[in-house]
Amino acid sequence: MKKIILTGGGTAGHVIPNLALVPQLLANGYEIYYIGSRTGIERELVESAGITYFGISSGKLRRYASAKNITDIFRVLAGFKDALRIIRKIRPDIVFSKGGFVVVPVVAAARFCGVKSVIHESDMTPGLANKLAIPFASKICVSFPETLAHVPKAKGVLTGTPIRPGLLNGNREAGLKIAKFTEENSNPILLVTGGSQGSTAINAGIRDALPQLLQKFRVVHLCGKGNLSGIAQEGYVEFEYLNNEMADVLAMADVVISRAGANTLFELVAMEKPNLLIPLPAEVSRGDQIQNAASFKKQGLSALLPEKEMTPEKLLSNIVELYDNREIFIKNMKQKNVGGGVERVMEVIIGK
Repeated sequence: MKKIILTGGGTAGHVIPNLALVPQLLANGYEIYYIGSRTGIERELVESAGITYFGISSGKLRRYASAKNITDIFRVLAGFKDALRIIRKIRPDIVFSKGGFVVVPVVAAARFCGVKSVIHESDMTPGLANKLAIPFASKICVSFPETLAHVPKAKGVLTGTPIRPGLLNGNREAGLKIAKFTEENSNPILLVTGGSQGSTAINAGIRDALPQLLQKFRVVHLCGKGNLSGIAQEGYVEFEYLNNEMADVLAMADVVISRAGANTLFELVAMEKPNLLIPLPAEVSRGDQIQNAASFKKQGLSALLPEKEMTPEKLLSNIVELYDNREIFIKNMKQKNVGGGVERVMEVIIGK
């Protein structure tokens, strides 16, 4: 039996595309293992899928001056040693990496052991972790055509993003039960998510605008771990995070507010969900979400509200405008073929 090691972590966005590949990997006879960080969100997500998980030491590589940059070098070196031990034990045919700082020692160790690696980059430009991993990789799968200009020509392959098959099979009625919404309130449903870790700014903006929002919408608010407010109002429900229930809740939603991570954007388009993007600002990111959001707005697939411009009044008006124009966005999404990411990535994996 062929063996593959999947790696990626730090956020759900670095895990979920890996999990989207699992059914096809199994169908093609692969024995699957996963290497992630010891304490990241990826452990829970991967183990709940029944995949053997190995946790390694992981450091964060920062773009700014910090004493932790020195201490984390030793964590990365320890992670490399951990990964070497695991790879030598499993002896995989290939490693597939989705990103996050945990992947750097894994891909480097694979190269040291003579095992080929395939990297996937979702955003328009590669992140720092993938930039460091690219020299060790055989191929780099990308979601945006523009990304090919930022990777070695001989390695880049336009595949799109792997989308979980089950995400497209959600059930609206099941979503209503999860949210405990009744049909007595017929207001359209707004789903708000700030990503797996939540967003302080989006959480605050939604809660400030909530009295006015609830006059027009029912709201499902995914606010991130430790960020529950305890607000109890008719038409409003909050969760820290949803995993298996997400397909049903998305099926129920009429419009969505989201950050602008590439994986989420492609999933929203695949599900034809009109969306308002509030990307991470440049002050706290490398600007990748701003680029992603600008591209999707230009294509007519998303509306855009910069975080620094967000007020309760602007948030409400943008949501209402999005809902009023939802059919235009849905029409544009229908014309955009974002499916097939799993199949195209599998072709690269099998080809290696």
